[in-house]
Amino acid sequence: MYLNVLMKNNTIMKKEINMKFEGGMAFSTEIDGHKLVVDAPADAGGNDSGPRPKVLMLVALGGCTGMDVVSLLKKMRVEFTALNIRIEGNLTEDHPKHFDKLKLIYELEGSNIPDDKVKKAVDMSIEKYCGVAAVYKQTMEFDYEIVIKQ
Repeated sequence: MYLNVLMKNNTIMKKEINMKFEGGMAFSTEIDGHKLVVDAPADAGGNDSGPRPKVLMLVALGGCTGMDVVSLLKKMRVEFTALNIRIEGNLTEDHPKHFDKLKLIYELEGSNIPDDKVKKAVDMSIEKYCGVAAVYKQTMEFDYEIVIKQ
């Protein structure tokens, strides 16, 4: 279990992980010192010892855009008391089952949160900075909504 990062001029060129079979349907890996296990439910031959792989696609998107938005709002000096990102993924019925539509709902709480700055931060994340969103937008419908609770 390892993560291998090859560098050229301080630019990441390649990332590699190792997935170790743990029995049943489970696989484990270690990323930046954190162990991650993916597994299937019992009715599919697993032991339910970890999340399913496809849902981690949503986690990757939420984490990527969430970190961008927090960083951008801090630079814009926008203070908020809470940020929650809900991600709705529409899974196809036919095999190979995959997401064909994604919707992100950014929910912010605080007082005097400027709508225009939040929209700008979200747009910048989705259009410029979030590599996960860049890939997903090429293969599926992609939409977002912003909800601000003052």
